[in-house]
Amino acid sequence: MQIRFPAPLQPGDRIAVCAVSSGVPEVMQGGLDAALHCLRAAGYQVLEGATLRRQRQDASGSVAERLADLQRFLYDPDIRAILPPWGGELAIQLLSGIDFARLATLPPKWLCGFSDVSTLAVPLTLLSGWATLHAPNLFDLGDTERQQEQQALWHSWQYGLPPQQAAFPRFWPFGDPGVSRDSGVRVLGGGSAVMEGRLVGGCLDVLSRLVGTRYFDLRAFKRQPAILYLENCELAPCELARALTGMRLAGVFDDLAGLVLGRSGAVEPAGSDALHYHDAVRQTLDGLGCPVVVDADIGHVPPQWCLLNGAWARLQAGDGQALLTQTLPGAV
Repeated sequence: MQIRFPAPLQPGDRIAVCAVSSGVPEVMQGGLDAALHCLRAAGYQVLEGATLRRQRQDASGSVAERLADLQRFLYDPDIRAILPPWGGELAIQLLSGIDFARLATLPPKWLCGFSDVSTLAVPLTLLSGWATLHAPNLFDLGDTERQQEQQALWHSWQYGLPPQQAAFPRFWPFGDPGVSRDSGVRVLGGGSAVMEGRLVGGCLDVLSRLVGTRYFDLRAFKRQPAILYLENCELAPCELARALTGMRLAGVFDDLAGLVLGRSGAVEPAGSDALHYHDAVRQTLDGLGCPVVVDADIGHVPPQWCLLNGAWARLQAGDGQALLTQTLPGAV
């Protein structure tokens, strides 16, 4: 499978901001405008999708309206990037209306974001050969507390590849019920690990729903060494165990060079007798046959790495820290 990488963005390039899942209601549009100002200040031309500033029944518009918006920007040769404002719940409704075979013949564009954006990004990589960027969402550009992550995102656009990124031991505030209590990234079972392969992955909540469909068929992708990464948004431990077990039974984890899990964004259950996130991970992935890294800087709990689906990656992890390097195929 040949992966094609979008060209770096240049001042004057046209960027489409398109709500493929959730739109931005009026009460949140100040944050949206701040993010759009960042794009315009960098010299980009910004086009808004028709449903961007709407939200009804958990989506920015009907399936037909959202699909029309997306198709308009996918096929417009002057659009260089498509940036959803954030994720949501219902991007899956658009998949059957996208002509992935046609897109495989067109120059790739940047599609960036995480959460429900993964529902479109991963099939674009697997079926159309477009490298896609799992990264902070557009809406995060206006967050003054996430400067380091934003710098990695800007670097990805400007140079066509994320920078080298590291993770270090961290201790999370005890009062935050949604964050894992561990000190940082580590290898499941202990010790350290090094893995190398092509990156692919995204949000577990949505990708687990695509198992068994052509939209998440990794067999061709795994003909070369592959690293799969997943991050949990809101699956409680028992549902997480079901999702990971179903993926394992379906062969998703077979023949991987490595599996990387981000920190869980779900609220942990109360009580020492309850199944907790790390218990569910250990029970489900024991004896997998490839290195498994957990609590990486991926997904809904910042800080957050930028990961380019289709890039060649080398990840060193252990003792609460990690180093991730991504390169383009053929690059030295």
